[in-house]
Amino acid sequence: MALSEQFLSEDLHPIDIVEHLAEHHDWDFDRIGDDQIAMAVEGQWRTYSITLAWSGYDETLRMVCTFEMEPPEEKLPRLYHLLNDVNDQCWAGAFTYWAEQKLMVYRYGLVMPGTQGVSPEQVDTLINAAVLSAERYYPAFQLVVWGDRAPEEAIKVAISEAYGRA
Repeated sequence: MALSEQFLSEDLHPIDIVEHLAEHHDWDFDRIGDDQIAMAVEGQWRTYSITLAWSGYDETLRMVCTFEMEPPEEKLPRLYHLLNDVNDQCWAGAFTYWAEQKLMVYRYGLVMPGTQGVSPEQVDTLINAAVLSAERYYPAFQLVVWGDRAPEEAIKVAISEAYGRA
């Protein structure tokens, strides 16, 4: 049965859909408000903190997937170089490093203008893409930060294609 078949009403709020998906996948989640939800999704390398927020103003479902990372200050230039290389390979979403919070971040915004609604399949794909991207590049980030590898060398360990579901 397709995920969308579980939803009878087309007027579901995007965060309601996310909440139903979190329940379906048995992910830990916290409905922070009407327009925001936070959850934890277990990956192979880490547990990823994922927050989705709906902005009715610009009709965008924003997703932020984070994991902790505390690189030494002297490794930041190499990490930023690697982030540029990684983002060249990411067609949906992008990574950034929030130094103050010590978080690696994968972000994506799904724009849903007008009366166009978000489907459960779109949300599930969005979350899975974030986790798969984080899983794919996590070893490269670690090699640059803790393994003294050059960004060009570290990115070669990224899995060429990730298969499966989060």
